[in-house]
Amino acid sequence: MDKNQQAITLLNEKKYEEAAKLFNEVIEESPKDPLGYINFGNLLMQLNEMERAERFLKRAIELDEKAATAYYGLGNLYFDQEDFGKAQQSFLKAIELGLEEADAYFMLGMCFRNQEQWKLSLPYLLRATELDSQDESYLFQYGLSLAQGEILDEAQKTFEKVLELNNEHSDAYYNLGVIALFHEKTKQALNHFEKALELQPDHVLAANGKEIALQYMEQFDDK
Repeated sequence: MDKNQQAITLLNEKKYEEAAKLFNEVIEESPKDPLGYINFGNLLMQLNEMERAERFLKRAIELDEKAATAYYGLGNLYFDQEDFGKAQQSFLKAIELGLEEADAYFMLGMCFRNQEQWKLSLPYLLRATELDSQDESYLFQYGLSLAQGEILDEAQKTFEKVLELNNEHSDAYYNLGVIALFHEKTKQALNHFEKALELQPDHVLAANGKEIALQYMEQFDDK
């Protein structure tokens, strides 16, 4: 195992000082190799030293303007700082340079979501679900964007897929309840809200949804 791999292992084990020492040695031994700077930048991000992390990642790009993982690291850094416009540009650049990973597409989609550009987020979130169909968070966020873009039939199918992966996902039940309520399927909506509350008793939105559903059932014939 080379020093980079050893340091990454230490980083994953949260042994930050030992990892930093090895990454520093890697940079000293290969000062023109961007990988050491990228890995050190990712370590600094975990330590919340964002300014230093940005410098290391930008140094990697100076050494190799096609360093996709450096742009990906910058995307995560800007996303954590809620600078979604800059994060979006960085993730897009990483993908353009060939970083065909589910999380890169997911994070790019989330940049659009956080700017309330629901429909623009859809192709990227969809691609994330295609690259990793077993990640419930990718599917759920894709479902939310569909719902917020008022593409309700597809949103419903997506939330149902989330429940196939995790039948205790209270937020998926809640959103299915909202869609059912929109389609005036009040009893079905009530069942979804009650299931969400069964799984998460403090789910405020589901409790509100249940109250609305009960009010509808009192006023109109149950559908």
